[in-house]
Amino acid sequence: MKTLPILVALIGFVSMPDSYAKDVAAPTVAPSVEPFTIMPALRTVSVSPNGKKLAVVRATSKDGDYIIEIIDVTKTSADPVRLGADHMLISGVNWLSDDKVLVLFRQLMKSGATKRWVNKVAITNADGKGGWLVPFKDNPRAGFTVVDLLPDNPKEILVEADLDDSKGHPNVVRFNVNTGRSVTVFRGNDKVNGGFVTDADGDIRAGSGFNLSENGINLFIRAKGSDDWKLLKTVSPKSRETFDVVGFSNENANEVYVIANMGEDTTGLYIYDIQKDSYSERLFGLKDIDIDNITLDRKDNLLGVRYTDKWPTHYHVDERAAQLHASMEAQFPGQLINIVSTSLDEKTAVVMVVSPKNPGTYYLFRENKLLELGKRHPLLTEDRLSEVKYVSYKARDGLEIKAYITVPAGKGPFPAVVLPHGGPWVRDTVVYDEWSQLLAAHGYVVIQPNYRGSTGYGLAHWTAGDNNWGLKMQDDLDDAANFLVSVGLAEKDKLAMFGWSYGGYAAFAASSRENNIYRCAIAGAGVADLSKINATLNDNRFLARLQRPTISGVNPIERTQQVNIPLLVVHGDIDVRVPVSHSRDFMEKIDKANKSVRYVELADADHFSDTLFREHKVEFYGALLGWLANECTLPTANNKAK
Repeated sequence: MKTLPILVALIGFVSMPDSYAKDVAAPTVAPSVEPFTIMPALRTVSVSPNGKKLAVVRATSKDGDYIIEIIDVTKTSADPVRLGADHMLISGVNWLSDDKVLVLFRQLMKSGATKRWVNKVAITNADGKGGWLVPFKDNPRAGFTVVDLLPDNPKEILVEADLDDSKGHPNVVRFNVNTGRSVTVFRGNDKVNGGFVTDADGDIRAGSGFNLSENGINLFIRAKGSDDWKLLKTVSPKSRETFDVVGFSNENANEVYVIANMGEDTTGLYIYDIQKDSYSERLFGLKDIDIDNITLDRKDNLLGVRYTDKWPTHYHVDERAAQLHASMEAQFPGQLINIVSTSLDEKTAVVMVVSPKNPGTYYLFRENKLLELGKRHPLLTEDRLSEVKYVSYKARDGLEIKAYITVPAGKGPFPAVVLPHGGPWVRDTVVYDEWSQLLAAHGYVVIQPNYRGSTGYGLAHWTAGDNNWGLKMQDDLDDAANFLVSVGLAEKDKLAMFGWSYGGYAAFAASSRENNIYRCAIAGAGVADLSKINATLNDNRFLARLQRPTISGVNPIERTQQVNIPLLVVHGDIDVRVPVSHSRDFMEKIDKANKSVRYVELADADHFSDTLFREHKVEFYGALLGWLANECTLPTANNKAK
């Protein structure tokens, strides 16, 4: 295969502010921890539709304090345009046209004694002139979700908005990015009211609605030029098979790309013909791994299929896309290449290169050259970071489990941390992972298993976790620790568990296991009461019938008397996903049981780990490493008994 010649150069588009570059540790943070607490120097980078400008979300301090820089790539000597406002906590930016950008920011909303973080959007000119346009400012309940950027129409975008007159069902409107005016093109109704998918012309061709009689989701489709919806599929909560409409064919406007199981254990790619009412044979699929999605160009030409084995992988069907990707991979062997943004003509792109020893470096691909823009974490240099291995091990009942192991420098065996992912209906994909790298930098080997109940490895692996919370799912985690011991990477008497969300639940459950193999545990934002989680699922009729029947097993709140190892509990005080009452109630009961525990509550922190501010990381990482260093060296109750 021929590859395109690519030159790698360095360009001074994005500079690191002095306040960021100074490696001055905060008073309460060890120098070895400090680089991991600093917010990314670059949060996002994207290219304008015409390929002439970049929008960069850049930190101005270690705390972030992000601004947006608009950089003209055709005039490298020109000063960038800076966008931002004192009251905006900027989190991202998207190009709406060559002249307009959509700015994403977070805002802390207060209602009485209640506080919560909400996501907001505003539109402004890329030249920094003209002020800010807040979509549907007079209707704050409307929401704002972009359905299609309508690349052939620079004045308008297609937006899903839950307007007051839609009776609780979102409308799809053409929103004018210059005036803020909108024209409804589809009115939500009892039949079709969400999940909208457009074709290359911006026509709404697929949508969904709730099926009250079956408590399922109806997926609808319509032929090109038709106003009539056809029921394609009812997704029932009784079946866990995947069925997603992911795009339309450019070769035949009435052919639809579908990712589905179709009776197989793993998902595959199919084409559904609307006029013939028939499906193709499986076009692409793998034996042990689900496919994630497809890649289409702006004209709905199929470029390839994406799936995740060790890392996200592309199977290219388009020769030019394959050549371009191969050229980039040749420049960065052993690293993951992500094309994060492209111009309309696809001749200019923003590329992010990432690996276990590279938290992310942005490049501009233009005129057949790769120009380095900057690093996300410039202080986390390669010498501070560790390699990651992708392995398989057998659970005690013979089930094969895939896992990532982050191995610290030096010669093992090492003290070890089992780090289960949240969800649990997701999977870990570890390229650069801040928590495992933080732990490895301090001498811990870390294993992150895709235990039973994780998605991405087929239906059988996913459903094997049903009603096994704290049971077989927990066995998989213990077996991961024992696997590290068996291959000489871990010390048998220096094992710990640390997790967040469902992983926090697993740490709660680990703290009270009989014949405990762990010296200590750390439960972050963890589910401590299964009855509370099941009660919250009542708010969604589909989830109540899909997920609630699968959640049963060990309930940590009922086992506080059995806790037999030191336990650190960490929770954000305005967590909406897993309310802080889980940890508070657990601590109230365990205090009465007089166990060796510590509680850290992070002020104004929500649930998701990637939205923690630096002040949260400073407090949390210090507590985490202190707990591992001190409490995990003490004999446990079980070890004393031995």
